[in-house]
Parts: sequence; C-alpha cells; structure tokens
Amino acid sequence: MGILLAYTRYFLAALAIAIISFLCSIVFLFRPAHPGNTFLSARLIGYVGCWILGMKVELEGSEHFKNNKHAVVISNHQSNFDIFYVGRIVPRRTVSVGKKSIVYFPFFGQMYWLAGNILIDRGNRKKAWSVMDKAVEAIKNKKASIWIMPEGTRSKGRGTLPFKKGAFVTAIKAQCPIVSVCISSFDKHIDLTRWKSGTMKIKVLPPIQAEGLEMDDLLELKDKAYGLVSRTVETLDNSYI
Repeated sequence: MGILLAYTRYFLAALAIAIISFLCSIVFLFRPAHPGNTFLSARLIGYVGCWILGMKVELEGSEHFKNNKHAVVISNHQSNFDIFYVGRIVPRRTVSVGKKSIVYFPFFGQMYWLAGNILIDRGNRKKAWSVMDKAVEAIKNKKASIWIMPEGTRSKGRGTLPFKKGAFVTAIKAQCPIVSVCISSFDKHIDLTRWKSGTMKIKVLPPIQAEGLEMDDLLELKDKAYGLVSRTVETLDNSYI
C-alpha cells in the first residue's frame, strides 16, 4: 500500500508541475522575464507539490530574505524534489540559474525560460562565465536576487558537496551579500510511502558580506560559505527527534 501511495504521489506531482508550468507559460508570454514570474510559479509548484507529497516545511530565518532583497542566494542541492520545498520559500524578485538543457523539458522548460531565469551551458566554460555576467546585471540594474545551487549537481544523499566558484564570483562582481539557505536531508527525513511523509527543515543564515571583496578573496569566501552551510545542514539533521 505504501509503495502504491509513493508512486501515485510521483505521478500527481509530475502532473501538477506540467499543468502549473503550462498555465504559467501562457501568463508569462504577456510579461516575459517579469521579476515576479519566478516567485509566482515557484510558490504554486511548491505549495501544491508539498501538499501532494504530504510534506511539511519548517522555515527559520526568513527575515534575512526581507533584509537583503538584492543578493546571491545559495542553497544545498539534493534531488529533483528540491523544486517543491525550495519553491515554498523563494522570495520575491528572485531568479535562478539552471542548466541550459532545462529548456527542453516539456512545459516546465518553456515556463522556466519565460520566467526570466538564467540558463547556462556548463559544457562551454567561456559561455557559462559570460552568462553569469547577466546575473550580475540583474542584481545591479533590476534589483533582483539570484538563486544559485553552488554544488552544481544533486548530492543524492551524499551530504553537502564541495561548492563551485560561480556564485561567489557573481557576489564579488555585484558587490552584494550572500544569503545561505540550509536544507535538511530529504532522504533521511521524508518517507513518501507514509500519508504524512515528514518535515523538511530549512534555515536561512545571516548574510555573508561580499562588499569590498576582490577576486583574491574568492576562495576564502567560497570556503567560508561552504563551512557554514555544511555545518548547519548537519545541525538540522541532528535536530530531528
């Protein structure tokens, strides 16, 4: 019975993403790259998806979003299920950075692009860095925040993987703070075979200031952020009773 519940949830969650993406794409055609697009679509997918999956979200530190409206937001990246619990908390005027291949996913990819999110080709290093300059421009000129998952790939239960440089280069170039979002382990604490599948704990940390930093400070900044996120994720996992 539990396995049937889990597979039913997979199907309904995928169907919900497709329907919401299709409807949002129609809206976004009339306001492409509007700074509120990602917030709208993410919240819809997040709330509907978490309800389908029987999953609760506990958020601590949301005031750091409100107090740092133009920032580089980073978070640990675990699985495709991130779209649901992360979607629940995405702040206003925020866009994300994703793989260029996302655009080929039916409905979702087109919605993601029309929302104004930033697509990078990770196979072409030169183009990827030039696209990241668009993120700097969005922060400076559009007064937006950029959400980046600096592990660069899904950890799939392996803990917090080492961070790549892109998010921190962006923060230094934009001279804006880094707001870290730490998310408890999905694999350890969520059981989709149960009606009430569990709770995801998310903590937003006080900002790390990048104002006044130069590229010589890049590695120190990256290592500082990684240490804070990995330790906080571990603390969140240990906080379950």
